[in-house]
Amino acid sequence: MTEGVKDSAKGTQGRAGGGLTRRQWGRAVLATGGAVALAPFPAGPAAASAGDGHRTLRHGTPRQAGLLAGHLRRLVADAQAFLDPSPRHPWYAGAVLLAGRGGTVALHEPIGAAVRYAAYDEKTDTGVEFPAERQIPASRDTVYDLASVSKLFTSVLAVQQLERGALELEAAVASYLPEFAGGGKQDVTVRQLLTHTSGFRSWIPLYKAPTREGKLQLLWDEKPVAPPGTAYLYSDLNLISLQLVLERITGRTLDTLLREEVTGPLGMDRTRYNPPASWKPLIAATEDARPPWSGLDRGLVWGEVHDENAYSLGGVAGHAGVFSSAWDLAVLGRTLLNGGAYGKARVLRPESVDLMFTDFNTAFPGDEHGLGFELYQHWYMGALATPRTAGHTGFTGTSLVLDPTTDSFLVVLGNSVHPVRNWRSGSAPRVAAGNNLARAVAVRPAHGRTSWFSGMASATTATLTLPALDTTAGPARLRCALWWDTEPGSDVLSLESSADDGATWRPVPFTTRRRPEDPLDHPAGTATGWSGRAWHRLDAGLPGATALTLRWRYTTDRLYVGRGAYVDAPRVESGGRVLFDGSRPADAGRIAAEGWVASED
Repeated sequence: MTEGVKDSAKGTQGRAGGGLTRRQWGRAVLATGGAVALAPFPAGPAAASAGDGHRTLRHGTPRQAGLLAGHLRRLVADAQAFLDPSPRHPWYAGAVLLAGRGGTVALHEPIGAAVRYAAYDEKTDTGVEFPAERQIPASRDTVYDLASVSKLFTSVLAVQQLERGALELEAAVASYLPEFAGGGKQDVTVRQLLTHTSGFRSWIPLYKAPTREGKLQLLWDEKPVAPPGTAYLYSDLNLISLQLVLERITGRTLDTLLREEVTGPLGMDRTRYNPPASWKPLIAATEDARPPWSGLDRGLVWGEVHDENAYSLGGVAGHAGVFSSAWDLAVLGRTLLNGGAYGKARVLRPESVDLMFTDFNTAFPGDEHGLGFELYQHWYMGALATPRTAGHTGFTGTSLVLDPTTDSFLVVLGNSVHPVRNWRSGSAPRVAAGNNLARAVAVRPAHGRTSWFSGMASATTATLTLPALDTTAGPARLRCALWWDTEPGSDVLSLESSADDGATWRPVPFTTRRRPEDPLDHPAGTATGWSGRAWHRLDAGLPGATALTLRWRYTTDRLYVGRGAYVDAPRVESGGRVLFDGSRPADAGRIAAEGWVASED
């Protein structure tokens, strides 16, 4: 079962801020013979860890990781709340939370149960619990069915073959698998499989065919529901097809490729397809799988893949089937943030990792996607989301998020389909975890000891207001330091003025500049989206008035938020005279803050 149906209310929001143009890159990405063309990139995974490309993980304190301990404690507390009705049933029976920055894992916390329910009673909509002595609490080493997070491993294996010249990004899939051309798929490319732009629908019940040959024939005959390259449609069929390509060109099965090319070199000894029976006490149980909610009648699924299609394919599939622990998944994340290396092992070149973190879907705003990785998705990344933030979710309740801007990583492994898949909806625990980890990365004031912070509350309006000033003495200007990172388009920071004691407010156009970049104009007096998580210098001309009041107004919608906004050292001048200087304690005390707080971070 796919987790590709995302929050439709947010899926089409435009995105602001940096990021590469993947479509431009895609045309030049291959050199002769299909090898990845090497080219310089802006700061990405490889650049973020320059000089320390082989960094390995260790447990440490939040301080050692450069994180604020209080927000990591809040991350755990918020996650524990979803063990209770959320709102009617627990979102998961248990989970393992792992968060860190650089080479330090500052949080590695199990909560709840790995195995709690023996069955699901559909008549009463309750879980039938195992006796207490047979329940298994989650531990740091609990192994989870990753579901669609498995797609990342298939993608890494595909990018390895791009490096080696055995696979071409813009080549037709049918050039490797002639059978694939059936149903009008002859023009679908490898890139379109990796970026979910092939036109495939989300999934088909391959498990209904009794033989492997029959399942493959369903795939060969499948017709795209949209012309290739014209729409973003998340589909398990893309990665199943890619699996078949990899197996054809390498002569090895996907599980063998995974072991020999990724998990073995990286020492990920708790990551594999089809875990042995001896692992069962360490594995989180999933669903009491029975019709009508499941396509197969299997009873409690525990130690075997949950996804019906992956199960019918022998547990080894490109879209699902990988089992792993939080630590192992963090190793994969650290490897990619390192630019493809971990310790003495290198599984990808830095340029290849940058491809995975580069948006090829610029034609489909809101569905940013690298090679295998989703990008800039607030619906599960929360405030960690930036144009460079990469991640993926799994239907069973799993997720991995990597933020190269702050060199931080977040793993949430839960069993949210235990005892049944319809007990949970949405991604609230993932969003809460992303918000808390983002908040744990301090934003130091640009000047002095404190700055003003808008907070990260949803469905709110926060205002930061300067006292009324007489700006009639001559040309008047406002200058300050400004930092913003908001959900693009939905959450907006506005600069406004009033000359009638707040009865009416008008936008104040301004410019911002982050050296060495060119100034950015904000003619509507607003800022939204991603500013690079860096301080910008704001400059605004002000109207003349005997009592001009200025305010910053930060508004958020009810769904998701970014990291928020910061204002530091506001200074107003008129006619060559300083009217207000927020760096002076007396003037700072005259600022009226509703929802904003003074922050030292």
